[in-house]
Amino acid sequence: MRVAFLVPDKRDELRRYAEADPYFHPAPAALLEGLAQMPECEVHVVCCVQKPLRSPAKLAGNIYYHSVIVPKWGWLRGAYLGCIRAVRKELREIKPDLAHGQGAERYCAVAAVFSGFPSVLTIHGNMRQLAKLRRARPFTFLWLTARLERIALPRAGGVICLSRHSQDQVAVLARRTWMLPNAVDAQWFEPGIKPPPDPAAPRQIVCVADILPLKNQAQLIRALDPLAQREKIELVFFGSALRGIPYVEEFFQLVQDRPWCRFAGFADRPGLRSAVGRATLLVLPTLEDNCPMAVLEAMAAGVPVAASKVGGIPDLISDGVDGLLFDPAQTESIRSAVARILASDEEARRLARAARDKALRCFHPLAIARRHCEIYGQIIGAN
Repeated sequence: MRVAFLVPDKRDELRRYAEADPYFHPAPAALLEGLAQMPECEVHVVCCVQKPLRSPAKLAGNIYYHSVIVPKWGWLRGAYLGCIRAVRKELREIKPDLAHGQGAERYCAVAAVFSGFPSVLTIHGNMRQLAKLRRARPFTFLWLTARLERIALPRAGGVICLSRHSQDQVAVLARRTWMLPNAVDAQWFEPGIKPPPDPAAPRQIVCVADILPLKNQAQLIRALDPLAQREKIELVFFGSALRGIPYVEEFFQLVQDRPWCRFAGFADRPGLRSAVGRATLLVLPTLEDNCPMAVLEAMAAGVPVAASKVGGIPDLISDGVDGLLFDPAQTESIRSAVARILASDEEARRLARAARDKALRCFHPLAIARRHCEIYGQIIGAN
């Protein structure tokens, strides 16, 4: 089986053209990690880039890398027509059995469905839903990608959805759907060395998400104010923040006014694994999310999770079994979930063990890769 895997190379997104090795967003990278263990599947990673990039011809024994240069006019403002043309040309040389587009946020979905080969898409973020929630203005990124998503979904042979929430969003447009969560990098499953708790040290709560109104960090801070008055806690935020935006400035003022809050900024993958692994719990107060990697990764690492009962998160966490769910619009609901984990080390360990067991069964790279190969076979067999 030969698969063209269409995914953005983050070196191009971040303009890091001097770096020698390609790297991808965590979920596609973990899936490729699993596919690398399946020699019966030959994978050709195809990335559109704006400048030449140095790269190895192969990323693993059965995984090949191709970058295609697309001029400036061929990107989003041009409805990705340049990317579509470049991918079609490259795939005529590769001759895959199937093209797999990773996400509708960039060129991958439209390039896959117009490639001339059978196609399947993975929906990471529901762009039409996000555009609606954020009231996207015409011709902004969200407005344009929402329209391209609507074009791509019905043209694909099928759509891989990360949650039932996502399935519900795409069902009206997709010919066929499967529910399959993201894979998690195998390193998150490796047992970390966690120092014994220091009774004098604060309990560390981590929140991993870019600072945005949708991620609801300000509400989390306010919800934990009463808890911080009676418990020794440290709330640490990891993520990117674009200064000058009113919500972001409000967030930084809230953090500055509270000695128990800290903004740690963007962390690389090893740094994030280390920080989450040492934490007492991870909390995610998001107002909308499909399949947040922060939740999956904490579960794999055996860290208790409290997260919003929204979007696809209830498909990942069974409330009270392997994590806790709360209403992100209600401060009392957020505070109650966090306090429950802090109140009992035994409860926290029980939730963490159950979460890790589920992650090993459901999110491990090899398990997710095997299921993808089954889906690839179904698409190829239907054409």
